[in-house]
Amino acid sequence: MMSEMLIIKHFSEFQQYELGNQAGASQSKVLSHYNEELTESSAMRVTDEVDKVVITRLKENARVPYTKIAEEIGLSEAAVRKRVERLVEEGVIKKFTVEVDAGDKLKAMILISVQPPRPNPIVAQEMKNVEGVELVLEVAGEVDIVAVVSGNSMQEVNKYIDEVRRIEGVSKTNSMIVLRSWV
Repeated sequence: MMSEMLIIKHFSEFQQYELGNQAGASQSKVLSHYNEELTESSAMRVTDEVDKVVITRLKENARVPYTKIAEEIGLSEAAVRKRVERLVEEGVIKKFTVEVDAGDKLKAMILISVQPPRPNPIVAQEMKNVEGVELVLEVAGEVDIVAVVSGNSMQEVNKYIDEVRRIEGVSKTNSMIVLRSWV
């Protein structure tokens, strides 16, 4: 979409150049300038198959050495490192995280409906501050927000659910205990 907008913008500017016949610049220089700008702009946030493999490996283990990824895909360690740096700079990779074993913790999902005068993002932000809340998602469908809470006991999980229910704007909740998790 962005590339299409740039092409239209540049075509329009080139037409104006041709009509105005600006002094001192040749048509080939103008075309070259616009092609360079278009190439630079459209290069942003473009991932190829190699990037996808790198991202997949990092999703599996964010600590995997770049040398191991490089061997797998036939590139140098430096090339993989530069790709990762570019993906981070462009916002394709947002962060590297650690997944901690929850052990014996009890987890519950809370489906939450929000009263219309209170905006969903504000309610979601407040939920992030509730002890035991691990994840808050705004969703589309019958409910507005889904939260995942965890605790050491059913009483602790119930306490967190009650705290969520006390947040201004929460009109209805439906809680589900997680029996098993498949990752």
